[in-house]
Amino acid sequence: METKSIMIVGVGGQGSLLASRIIGNVLLSQGFDVKVSEVHGMSQRGGSVVTYVKYGDKVASPIIEKGEADIIMSFELLEAARWLSYLKKGGHLITSTQKLDPMPVITGAAKYPENIIEKLSELGADVISADALSLAEQAGSAKASNVVLIGLIASKMNFSDDVWKAAIKQCVPEKFLELNLKAFELGKNINS
Repeated sequence: METKSIMIVGVGGQGSLLASRIIGNVLLSQGFDVKVSEVHGMSQRGGSVVTYVKYGDKVASPIIEKGEADIIMSFELLEAARWLSYLKKGGHLITSTQKLDPMPVITGAAKYPENIIEKLSELGADVISADALSLAEQAGSAKASNVVLIGLIASKMNFSDDVWKAAIKQCVPEKFLELNLKAFELGKNINS
């Protein structure tokens, strides 16, 4: 099998590391060679965080170059735009519609760009967007927006729901399991 690449991008504290663990767990359970690399920008301070997940028969390196990502999963709109050049032609950009103001916007030095999803689509990206934050709150916690997006990414990958749910059970503490399984279902059923 040809090596496939997934980039998970967001801002520190949004749960990208848990998302990469869940995806990696699913892929390992299906017999793939999996490499995960976590690149922590200024994650503690709301800075950009990127995680690479590569899988296939044999994966040499987790690093994803520009134009290589089959899927980019973004927890924040501006991060989706920032990393678009890494998306492969024909790849999927799955993004939350959440907006978190970066420091230049907070200080008034810049304005948050408008119509990001439309602009990304005009550039040729297959954009799949969802209000993951609202769905996570509906599931029981805003912190589960990462698992809402896991549900959305699951709808683009050919693995059974049982495989995804087993990975969530393995990666999420018991006391948060029910709400995360609900978040997964809400994400999975967005386009149903």
